[in-house]
Amino acid sequence: MTAGEAVGFAVPAAVGVLTRDSAWAFPLLLGAGAIEGAILGISQAAVLHRQLPQLSGRRWVALTAAAAMAAYAIGLLPSALAAWWTSWPLIVQVLFFGAGAVVLLTSIGLAQWLELRRHLADATWWIFGTALSWLVGLAVFFAVAPPFWHPGQSPVLTVMIGLLAGAGMALAMAAVTGTTMVVLLRRQSRSARHVVRYARPTQRRP
Repeated sequence: MTAGEAVGFAVPAAVGVLTRDSAWAFPLLLGAGAIEGAILGISQAAVLHRQLPQLSGRRWVALTAAAAMAAYAIGLLPSALAAWWTSWPLIVQVLFFGAGAVVLLTSIGLAQWLELRRHLADATWWIFGTALSWLVGLAVFFAVAPPFWHPGQSPVLTVMIGLLAGAGMALAMAAVTGTTMVVLLRRQSRSARHVVRYARPTQRRP
């Protein structure tokens, strides 16, 4: 997942820099977000298939790509609609952005849950684990990138800083989601062994 997210994030990072102040920035970033989600989904499905052979890689990738595009839309809308919401009362703004943050953090995990619930017990915890991974990953990104971004930098340097921060974000996310998946798989394995151990054999009639 670290490699998949790092490579995937390179697409919107480059698009964001190259289309800055462009009228096409919003739709192009949505497309770049879908590509990032697809690459992330492919990298995850390649590993998950070893433990969950019946998991549909196509559905997993499609759901992840769609959710990533939705997450980018949620993240970009506040700046695109700044003239609209800045006149709202403060409490309405807090509630609006709070709800948006929750949807943003849970979007990919919720979409993937639609497929994961078919194959993994307690799959609901994946939503929370994925939300935590994005929270930690974004914290790493904003701790690394903004201090090194300055006005007047060349686009190449700006992209390189973004890629470095994106790699740190990907590693943090992979650590959290990987731990979550390992815990869920072990719980399912223990539950299966418990059922086999305590199941009574069927008695045959004489």
